[in-house]
Amino acid sequence: MSLIGRVDYLASAGASPWHRASALSKLVLAVALVSLTVGARSIPLLVTLHAIAWLLVLTSRVPLRVAALVASYPLVVASLFVVATWGGPWTASLRLLVRPVTASLAVLWLIATTPYPDLFAPLSRILPGSVADSLFITYRALFDLLGRLERLWQSLRIRGGAGGPPVRRLAVAGEGLATLVVYSFERSQRIYSTMLLRGHSGRICGCRHYAEFGPADLLVLAVAAGVAVAAVMLWRPV
Repeated sequence: MSLIGRVDYLASAGASPWHRASALSKLVLAVALVSLTVGARSIPLLVTLHAIAWLLVLTSRVPLRVAALVASYPLVVASLFVVATWGGPWTASLRLLVRPVTASLAVLWLIATTPYPDLFAPLSRILPGSVADSLFITYRALFDLLGRLERLWQSLRIRGGAGGPPVRRLAVAGEGLATLVVYSFERSQRIYSTMLLRGHSGRICGCRHYAEFGPADLLVLAVAAGVAVAAVMLWRPV
């Protein structure tokens, strides 16, 4: 199972208290956490937000390996910027490293504890219907395309298509990409035909239980209060 597929499975099969909280409250907390991380210049505040993000991920029962992989991607990219700007103050380098990792962990917590229909339902109330539905379908198609790509790569390795001179490998990669594009086009046509056959009314994300609040939302509220207190007390740059 791919990394994104694993996260999608955790969102539906997880049993942590975060999974029982409403999607709307978690979305608001994640947006607030990411916004503060991007806008904050205080090192103590950034470190505190980073610790809160790790706390959310670990208490949501996301495997440590998955969390480490998600955090490593932005960390590697941010490290390149740090190397490119080497010579400045250490605080600037630390901000470049902490911000993307914290944001990625916050998003991981959100999508790993929220089934995708509940995640897209609030967006369908804000964005135009066609835009929200397009994002919804694209999100689901991504998992299928990643699975198809993984199976294609395994087939190439088994049949010896992934080795050889660089020119041959580039040619094989181009043919594989072309196959994937054709498959994605055919799949979109089948999905659209199926939707028409089943009476598509122009609205996919129509569920309303994303805003049904319960006792678990008190935990989200407590974390949000902690984030607010930290922002007030530690906002001044240090």
